[in-house]
Amino acid sequence: MGRADEARAGASRGILDSRLRGNDGYTEHTMDRMIYLSMSGAKAMMQRQDTLANNLANVSTPGFRAELQAFRAVPVQGSGASTRVYSLETTPGYSAAPGVVSETGRNLDVAVKGNAWLSVQALDGTEAYTRGGALDINSEGALTTLSGLPVMGDGGPIQVPPQTEVSIGGDGTITGKAITGKISVIGKLKLVTPTADTPLERGEDGLFRGADGAELPADPTARVQDGALEGSNVSPVETMVSMITAARQFEAQMKMLQTAEGDEKAAAQLLSMS
Repeated sequence: MGRADEARAGASRGILDSRLRGNDGYTEHTMDRMIYLSMSGAKAMMQRQDTLANNLANVSTPGFRAELQAFRAVPVQGSGASTRVYSLETTPGYSAAPGVVSETGRNLDVAVKGNAWLSVQALDGTEAYTRGGALDINSEGALTTLSGLPVMGDGGPIQVPPQTEVSIGGDGTITGKAITGKISVIGKLKLVTPTADTPLERGEDGLFRGADGAELPADPTARVQDGALEGSNVSPVETMVSMITAARQFEAQMKMLQTAEGDEKAAAQLLSMS
């Protein structure tokens, strides 16, 4: 190596050493930023995969509403991290698109029409809402969902007398026919319709509730279709494509992390030669 080459190499090492030591902000604006960007991006893709996997797992769940994904910026807390921001995925809402309604002929199946929801009693005792209309009667005579949650009527959980044949009308009225042939009204499904002022929020248990747990009033105009079930509104094809895309984006973020690690090793090796 000639003297001119040695001089240029020495000058380059001096500039790189100065940058890596933070004299001109190189560390903060290059290596550090690359690591934060790739790390937050990879974490966001993992969170997106979780949401998509949950949607796909419920593709055959009656009345399931697909979760929507969105990203928001969250500043990193700590000394010297005021310019660092994580990309965090949230589920701000759900897809209100209707699922496909299929006739089952079963007297305890109902498909809720329009934007109405069926009221149930959650495990914590609060009133919650679902679109899943596959109902059943347990050993104690309570009208429940297939998961065992009591179905709410205008006056509370609905009880069905023993040895009674049940039918559900279009307005949610439940009538029973005893073995004697006598027909009587048992109760009425509590159907609610959320509005822009009273939106529903998905809970950790998968059920929906009003804002701050508020109970919605019964909607007398809400209707159901008996002998039918509404399917999930999740598209398995679109969800699979989204999962593949998220996996590729995750791989790209991990390659960026490997690139940052390689650059750091190369810089350290070059500085060790000075």
